[in-house]
Amino acid sequence: MVVKIGDFGISKILSSKSKAYTVVGTPCYISPELCEGKPYNQKSDIWALGCVLYELASLKRAFEAANLPALVLKIMSGTFAPISDRYSPELRQLVLSLLSLEPAQRPPLSHIMAQPLCMRALLNLHTDLGSVRMRRAEKSLATGPPIAPGSTGSRITSARCRGIPRGPSRPAIPPPLSSVYTWGGGLSAPLRLPMLNTEVVQVAAGRTQKAGVTRSGRLILWEAPPLGGGGGALLPGAVEQQQPQFVSRFLEGQSGVTIKHVACGDLFTACLTDRGIIMTFGSGSNGCLGHGSLNDISQPTIVEALLGYEMVQVACGASHVLALSTERELFAWGRGDGGRLGLGTRESYNCPQQVPMPPGQEAQRVVCGIDSSMILTVPGRVLACGSNRFNKLGLDHLSLGEEPAPHQQVEEVLSFTPLCSAPLDQETLLSVDLGTAHSAAVTASGDCYTFGSNQHGQLGTNARRVSRAPCQVQGLQGIKIAMVACGDAFTVAIGAEGEVYSWGKGARGRLGRRDEDAGLPRPVQLDETHPYTVTSVSCCHGNTLLAVRPVTDEPVPP
Repeated sequence: MVVKIGDFGISKILSSKSKAYTVVGTPCYISPELCEGKPYNQKSDIWALGCVLYELASLKRAFEAANLPALVLKIMSGTFAPISDRYSPELRQLVLSLLSLEPAQRPPLSHIMAQPLCMRALLNLHTDLGSVRMRRAEKSLATGPPIAPGSTGSRITSARCRGIPRGPSRPAIPPPLSSVYTWGGGLSAPLRLPMLNTEVVQVAAGRTQKAGVTRSGRLILWEAPPLGGGGGALLPGAVEQQQPQFVSRFLEGQSGVTIKHVACGDLFTACLTDRGIIMTFGSGSNGCLGHGSLNDISQPTIVEALLGYEMVQVACGASHVLALSTERELFAWGRGDGGRLGLGTRESYNCPQQVPMPPGQEAQRVVCGIDSSMILTVPGRVLACGSNRFNKLGLDHLSLGEEPAPHQQVEEVLSFTPLCSAPLDQETLLSVDLGTAHSAAVTASGDCYTFGSNQHGQLGTNARRVSRAPCQVQGLQGIKIAMVACGDAFTVAIGAEGEVYSWGKGARGRLGRRDEDAGLPRPVQLDETHPYTVTSVSCCHGNTLLAVRPVTDEPVPP
């Protein structure tokens, strides 16, 4: 005699055989504010409760339609057939109140439970709350001696400091769950960003945005503090506090949504949820939000054209987007000039378009650049489209040691085409990234290759060579590279042991140290007192965002 009712909002029933049977599971319970992309809270759950109660009473859904747009219109109008008059007036009124278009007019759960209609059933209801796993309480830190008058009271932040007495009453401070650093844009050394006491597992940088995804599935943003945020006049004797360069905040209106991945373009952001749904917000110019218009949107809104697919990855260029599904179907939208969408044309699209793949190729990961795109396929090969200026996509047909004649140089490609420049056309690649005028790739053996423009030394070959052939980065021999990221005229590489290297243009702190241009890789020093590993890195224009977590003996939660 146990009845359990669950509403998963926008979960989907997916067939492993064919997309023809892939359907959106329960969009009929979405609230009007969710349809409009407005911020929402627990009142959306009250709406879903009303939909379930209506269905239990009438044995049909309150809102049904042949397609998603028609369903959204029905929900937003709030019109539905009344339930049978054989039910009590109290029950009929309860359904009407739960399905009020205005969230503020829907009763809170405590009011619903207090109604006479529900009281008798609740008093007779047997509930099993189960057990809640609790973390063992840690011993409180011992109270230190009072600070002597005139002392600064500043905290020691580096374990490298010498001569600091360590007594048994001063336990070691545990490392943070994770740290996120940024440099560039005038910051010549890595700056640790405020973290809101959370663990960040993935980061993305855009022209103006700095975003991260926490282990709990929340989207965290780092922004410049508002002007005048320091407060009014200081009291006599007060010490002026330096205003932070960045403040952090969680994205509002994210209740009930778990973010798995984030990507940033120029003034817009795309998120992937744990249910395979893509949501976008920000500037709608060039149609890069995928909502069928050029309108700006301030809150994450579902890309409805992709609701019939389970998406596994999304990537943003300056003004276009690529998205990949579990069935390895590829979609693109946004600005299309230069052929960056891989659709065989230079047209722009404000709604997702399915991209044709070359026969026998299966996409594994997608990457977007300023004006081009790349696909990493399952066997570790690369397909590319868009602008091939300086051969930054490796699409020139080159053997080892060759340079193409001017008439043999490929300037742009409108459809995804295999990389053709040796030696990368034969290598198994694990990671690739696109910069403004150059690209970088990591092979299965951990070698790092670069190709494209070397105007500022971003290829890592020391000499300012003018060549269209891919080259192996010098100075990294013996170091296994795990991931790489490209900015406008610089490159950042991450070693398998957590080492961070950068090279290329050094102006405005691009390299994370007080260097001018550096033609060879040099290390970037992070202010970490514990062993760490790099979990994510992202470069955009002249900025870098990098996430690290401490290395401990305890297993990392899934």
